[in-house]
Amino acid sequence: MSTQKEIISSEIIAAMKAKDKTRLNVLRYLKKLLIENETSKKPIDEQDVIIGHAKKIKDSIELYPENSPQREEIEAELVVMQEFLPKQLTQEEVQAIIDQIKASQENPNMGAIMKELSAQIKGKFDGKLASQMVKDSL
Repeated sequence: MSTQKEIISSEIIAAMKAKDKTRLNVLRYLKKLLIENETSKKPIDEQDVIIGHAKKIKDSIELYPENSPQREEIEAELVVMQEFLPKQLTQEEVQAIIDQIKASQENPNMGAIMKELSAQIKGKFDGKLASQMVKDSL
């Protein structure tokens, strides 16, 4: 099975041939992050590196006004990032997980539910929205 880094390396070549600058920049940066992770003292899972970077990109979108060139560039980067992220969960799927966790706990509370939920939705769903959904369900 190919690693994310190997897949990204072959995608970099394809992006160069297609002269797709945005895609190429995102892929090169991802590869750089993965190489840095491999050589770090405490490397983490490749998928966690990609999820972490995608979260930073999502958070930075809010810094720019609607329809600004910078925001459009960041949104385009996010589209490329989506290919390397786990399949995203729908609100209904997350609500079903929340209900299941609540049913399995004797004394369901925010912290206990979020602890269990976070592990299951990491990189697949927005944590802030999940937190609000848990609050609403209690």
